[in-house]
Amino acid sequence: MSKISAEDLCRDAIVYIRQSTSYQVANNLESQRRQYALVDRARQLGWSDVQIVDDDLGRSGAGTARPGFEKLLAAICEGRVGAVVSLEASRLARNGRDWHTLLEFCGLVGTLIVDEDGIYDPRSINDRLLLGMKGTMSEMELSLFRQRSLEALKQKARRGELLVTVAVGYVKAEDGRIEKDPDRRVQDSIALVFRKFAELQSIRQVLLWFREEQVVVPAVVQGHGKQTAEWKAPVYYTLHHVLTNPVYAGAYVFGRRGTRIVIEGGRKRVVRDSIRRNWKDWEVLIRDHHEAYISWEEFGRNQRLIADNANGKSYLGRGAILRGEALLPGLFRCARCGRRLHVAYTGKGGNTQRYVCRGSFGAKAVNNCIGFGGMRVDRAVAQDVLDRLQPLGIEAALAVLEAQGQEHGDKRRQVENACRQARYEWIGRAGSMMRSIRIISSSPESSSDAGTRS
Repeated sequence: MSKISAEDLCRDAIVYIRQSTSYQVANNLESQRRQYALVDRARQLGWSDVQIVDDDLGRSGAGTARPGFEKLLAAICEGRVGAVVSLEASRLARNGRDWHTLLEFCGLVGTLIVDEDGIYDPRSINDRLLLGMKGTMSEMELSLFRQRSLEALKQKARRGELLVTVAVGYVKAEDGRIEKDPDRRVQDSIALVFRKFAELQSIRQVLLWFREEQVVVPAVVQGHGKQTAEWKAPVYYTLHHVLTNPVYAGAYVFGRRGTRIVIEGGRKRVVRDSIRRNWKDWEVLIRDHHEAYISWEEFGRNQRLIADNANGKSYLGRGAILRGEALLPGLFRCARCGRRLHVAYTGKGGNTQRYVCRGSFGAKAVNNCIGFGGMRVDRAVAQDVLDRLQPLGIEAALAVLEAQGQEHGDKRRQVENACRQARYEWIGRAGSMMRSIRIISSSPESSSDAGTRS
């Protein structure tokens, strides 16, 4: 007895076509031809109105969003579909949610499922059982394929041979190793980024210097065959990528970022974490893997400095150097709650700076945190700082640097950056100065006394 009834033939037959990746769409053309040829099979079975749904070419069937599959389900629910035709039933879905949803809808409205092996009626308990087993085996098969592929990638990464892309400044040799780009201009440009960061100690300052001096940097252009370098003005992300990539320290790394699965719109979505893992959590770390631009120790110092420059990202972070006379950002803290004091700029043009603790924004009471009011704290502390550092000869050095800055206006930025770097070095050497600052911020009466000291 035929499972195809006259009622089924009065409705449309839909040929569902899908390939999992864009690579398959571009290269597995024979599979496409076989799937499109199913239109002739549907007509041979008796359907005159045959539609093709190929919106899911290049999309996985493992639970990701598929507009073609959604269109198919909508047509089935409207009762317009007499049969769904595919190369094999497992092509319709590779996860339990979509597969059983399709079977449920087809069983409710009486839609047949047709593949090269046979014709199935989801209303029949035997066919429903067979289709359920096919879907379960398809889902398990996909999981096994994924597991094998990931383990193969990890095994190759443990040997340091998994090179998906090569960072700018390096090229892939014929034997599979990576080595420095033979173009000396590329090498000098990458080295210049690290030299300027060691001098300016801020990615943003490096970016401003490159922009002001109109210095271009190389960027990788992905295409067919050998990768090439395109020279253009840098952006913040480019410099950040160079300064935080361990490949320039001669290290091979795999697993710097993790992945997590989130549910969006009732479907799973694999999200790659934007925050990099701690280097101790990297799955693979091979030092001295190839020729380096900087040492591993210098790379570690750069990462600590970049982390300290991030404002508000960590409890004990120093924070970036701000404009104005701020000598102590990130080092001056509230002795009551331990928060890093916030630098506020007031007055005309923001020329007046003051330190406040965010805990002092509430109602004024005895237990509130420190609020310095409008006092220009740096000026109050600067003389004490210089007095304590005078035996080191730093005051004289500062005067020389400032004199050079006034005499050579074109090098003003370089002199200011040198002063900024020197101040951090001096503060790091002045333990007695920090004890003095602790005295200033330790007593509950600091808030009231600070105004008299200005």
